[in-house]
Amino acid sequence: MKRDSNVLYLDANVFIFAALSTKDYGSKAESLLDRIQRGEEKAITSALTFDETFWEVRRNRGFEKALETGEAMLYYPNLEIIAVDREIVLSAIQVIKKWQLAPRDAIHAATALHEKADFIVSTDSDFDKVKELKWQKL
Repeated sequence: MKRDSNVLYLDANVFIFAALSTKDYGSKAESLLDRIQRGEEKAITSALTFDETFWEVRRNRGFEKALETGEAMLYYPNLEIIAVDREIVLSAIQVIKKWQLAPRDAIHAATALHEKADFIVSTDSDFDKVKELKWQKL
């Protein structure tokens, strides 16, 4: 992905809220994903996001909706999915130690930092603890 503009790191809840069309954040998540799809925004996320999104959508809307959502993520224009490798996990451990984030949040934060994302988009205010990141509420 060419990175000539701001890059947003998308937390799993962006995809979850959009897939579930939740009353509170669903339309905001859908709007953001539409802007990304049109190329108005560039975005990255972790492979962990696929797992989190699939299981939450499955729990709330069933297997078929979860599969549809997961497959859509894989082919989403202007979205790069970053592998969670040893380097990311080692960085996540440092994030856990320094900011006391839960392991999944630490992996997201470490991935955003590793990829030099300009903002992490989430409803989770825990990301605001990580002073090296700019948290943007969905």
